[in-house]
Amino acid sequence: MNSKVIIIGAGIGGLATGARLASRGYNVEIYEKEDTIGGKVNRFESGGFSFDSTASILMTPQVYKEVFTYANKASENYLEFIKLDPNYRVFYHDQTTYDFSSDLTKLVPTLEEISIEDSASFIKLLAHSYEKYLIADRYFLSKPFTRFIDFFNPLTISKAIKTNTLSTTFKYTKNFIDNEKLVKYICFQAMYVGISPYEGPNIYTLVPAVSQLYGLWYLKGGMYSYVKALEKIILEFGGKIHRNSPVKEILFLKDRAIGVSTDEEEVKGDIIICNADFSYSMKTLIKDNKAKAKYKNRRIENMKYSCGTFMIYLGLKKKYPTLNLHNLYLGEAFEKNIQAAFQGELPDKPSLYIYCPSTIDDSLCSGGKEVVNIMVRVPNLLFERVNWDSHGISELRNIVINTVKKIKGLEDIEDNIEVEKYFTPLDMRNSYNSYGGASFGLSHTLTQTNYFRPSIKSQKIRNLYFVGDSVHPGTGVSIVLNSSKIVTEEILKNSPRNKL
Repeated sequence: MNSKVIIIGAGIGGLATGARLASRGYNVEIYEKEDTIGGKVNRFESGGFSFDSTASILMTPQVYKEVFTYANKASENYLEFIKLDPNYRVFYHDQTTYDFSSDLTKLVPTLEEISIEDSASFIKLLAHSYEKYLIADRYFLSKPFTRFIDFFNPLTISKAIKTNTLSTTFKYTKNFIDNEKLVKYICFQAMYVGISPYEGPNIYTLVPAVSQLYGLWYLKGGMYSYVKALEKIILEFGGKIHRNSPVKEILFLKDRAIGVSTDEEEVKGDIIICNADFSYSMKTLIKDNKAKAKYKNRRIENMKYSCGTFMIYLGLKKKYPTLNLHNLYLGEAFEKNIQAAFQGELPDKPSLYIYCPSTIDDSLCSGGKEVVNIMVRVPNLLFERVNWDSHGISELRNIVINTVKKIKGLEDIEDNIEVEKYFTPLDMRNSYNSYGGASFGLSHTLTQTNYFRPSIKSQKIRNLYFVGDSVHPGTGVSIVLNSSKIVTEEILKNSPRNKL
């Protein structure tokens, strides 16, 4: 009989790992506490509009496709990838607007229009960050780091030194570029991992570099179509997904994980994979102190966490040709307002990410209408200074909408709202068990990356594994997909008899 795998949580990490293991003959069962699967990569519908709830930026499509290749499936039978050009439309507070193309022949004139002096320096920054990415991808993002020697060896340490990540993203960018608009553009994207560009290590300049050099993509039907494709693979291989089935506890026998308990039953399994938020899991699902190892409650509480997000979902009565699919509004007092989210304050002049998928996908709403998500970085719940009651939401909502109305062509957006919904750090905590409502899990500080980030494999308990944004290699859909591959390979390595 093939080994039974129990996966806690049907987020991207849990689904991708389930698809991989099911394709290798494992008996996979996934337990999801919500009625919908996908975790943070989710979708909801309201008033005839379909919204991606959080994730929307698709980088490195080859990583998404690799899961299907791994399972001997053709991704084109499940998904339609659409190449974007430009990557971003960027609105600045001085009423200037620029399209940043991934096509170098289109990008260079844009850079020269912004700053001839910095156009070559921008390309140099991309080149240096790309070199960091190649090193990170080969030596860090694809390695398990389950043992001390995996990281602390001459080769890995030499590669870590070569990436030269000690300076912050802002300082590193300023070494190349003086132009304020270009610096803001780089710094805002580097913040996608949920850490401040004024405090976090410069390795995250690889985010704008990879976006620029590889381009950005869109999945027909929105990001949730990837969740549905993974679900389809799992079911095709005989796997099961139990919705509305929250796991209450991971069960142990001596030094082995042997199953989980739900409201209704105890379920035994040979391998347990936890895709629930790592910090939540350590504090709530794992009762045994030995199993917690070094991640006991005090340690969890003292770790550093990423920022939160506030989302406004708008179903609009008319089209807005001003918008592209991915849009940035980079506001005044940029540093002050970016830093606010990491200092426990709400921004009063926010910079925004605006997602408008209906510009290229008419399946999300009826003709002549528009779907828009507006995202702003805010403090996580651990600061305890922000009230996410109706009054607090209304105040921030008005600040954000009034900021959007400053963009030429969007002045009447408030008059054309047909559907309006919100998502706060409270929702992030309550819906997805994200510790402290942190949108990106554990922060990517230098002391919480690579070997220093929670491992994909328990060091004390056999048959217990973790996958998700708070464990190695980190946050972001493509990185979590890497995590699923690392976990799968570790399981296969330790259970060779279960391979097909």
